[in-house]
Amino acid sequence: MSIPSPEINSFNIGPVTIYFYALCIMAGIVAAAFLVNHRLNKLGAGNGVVLDMILLTVPIGIIGARIFHVLTHPNDYFYPGANLWEVVDIRSGGIAIFGALLGGAVGAWLGCKWTGLRFWVFADALAPGLLLAQAFGRFGNYFNQELFGTPTDLPWGLQIDSTNAAWPLGLPAGTLFHPTFLYEVIWNLLGVLFLLWLSRKINVGWGKVFGAYLIWYGAGRTVWESIRIDPSEIFFGIRVNVWAALLAIVVGIVLIIVQNKRHTGLIPSAYRPGRGDKDAQAGVGSSHTDVEYVDTTDPSVPATAPVAEPATSREGATP
Repeated sequence: MSIPSPEINSFNIGPVTIYFYALCIMAGIVAAAFLVNHRLNKLGAGNGVVLDMILLTVPIGIIGARIFHVLTHPNDYFYPGANLWEVVDIRSGGIAIFGALLGGAVGAWLGCKWTGLRFWVFADALAPGLLLAQAFGRFGNYFNQELFGTPTDLPWGLQIDSTNAAWPLGLPAGTLFHPTFLYEVIWNLLGVLFLLWLSRKINVGWGKVFGAYLIWYGAGRTVWESIRIDPSEIFFGIRVNVWAALLAIVVGIVLIIVQNKRHTGLIPSAYRPGRGDKDAQAGVGSSHTDVEYVDTTDPSVPATAPVAEPATSREGATP
């Protein structure tokens, strides 16, 4: 019942080598884009706005992922005689999801400034999509036979070629390992279902769904990272990515608490006042009316500010 590893991780089209890892990441981005677009539409955003956001979030997220990986594995890139080109040569592998989150957050902020979307609307719509994309991406580790866990005698142990560069020294051929890629795929897919349920059943918004994502992913990653045996920087006896996962949990909890106090009402519009098709149709910020959608639970909003009553509520937001 053990899980065999693929015999190849790439194929050639003429002189071009196509890696399955890259295809897994691309498939994850496409799947996430469809899900996020659907959720943004339900929140009142224009159809296709997710494509504008992808133009910034994906490339900046990849840059952040590479920077985080290099900084947390300095001995692999900075040593006497090192080829510094390898720092930016992403083809040789080495990206980190926590760096992708930081870089992607910068890209999302810039994208929201560009499109007029409220940042927290996009973050909440994105949260389940992130877990979906990460589930696809983990299959890339499976094809590469990398980032597996400690030896195990469980029936679903993962077979790894003993000639693999990541094979631990001293272990006999035929040793099985925890399939951490599979654990994370299952955890992430369960997280997608949980966040979708949370968005529908509970009055959340203002980044609270994204906060739940950070808690969910951080909790799972803390476990999987603790049983992985690939080299990693250690601080106070704990792998650096475990610290990052714990920090994600803390940030998620703080985000939910802070936003719960600042905003108890629903987000009135996917766009900031005066931006976006939906706001234009409603007259928000136009010369035809002085009424703006405001969140009356926001302490920064003056008590005398006029409020437009929402007509409907869909998935935690009103258009």
